[in-house]
Amino acid sequence: MIITEISGNLADLTEAERDGLNIDYAVFDNESRLKRVQRVTTEGGNEVALRLSNDFRELYDGDVLQREGENAVVARMAASDVLVIAPASIREALAVAHTLGNRHLQAQFFGADSEFGKEVMVVRYDHTVEHTLEHLNVAFSRGEHVMPEAFRHAEHSH
Repeated sequence: MIITEISGNLADLTEAERDGLNIDYAVFDNESRLKRVQRVTTEGGNEVALRLSNDFRELYDGDVLQREGENAVVARMAASDVLVIAPASIREALAVAHTLGNRHLQAQFFGADSEFGKEVMVVRYDHTVEHTLEHLNVAFSRGEHVMPEAFRHAEHSH
């Protein structure tokens, strides 16, 4: 089967609608969630092909790729190994920004109302970043998290 458009997201359905679906998940990692043309095998062993439009940006957790009656193929994002950086002050935040800034890290920022419960910067795990944060004595944790958006390379010029 060739999928050419996203049919909504599970979050947009009512609880009763979600409960009535037989869902076969297709799992995407950070890089594959950005590809508009690809083949993927679902957890149920079915192969599906994506050929999404040129204006496609990325897949999100819960995107309905295909739905026929009670059966649905749904995108599930794989968790990423990340460092959740939680500076205690603006001074610590600036030290992190200054020290890590030239590395052009792929980063995401979250507020206190996020799943992290505080203002944090999240980057993909890297042992040298971990060492740097330890050296700076900045609070951080390492964990597996499903990110709401893909990590993208930061645009920059010198």
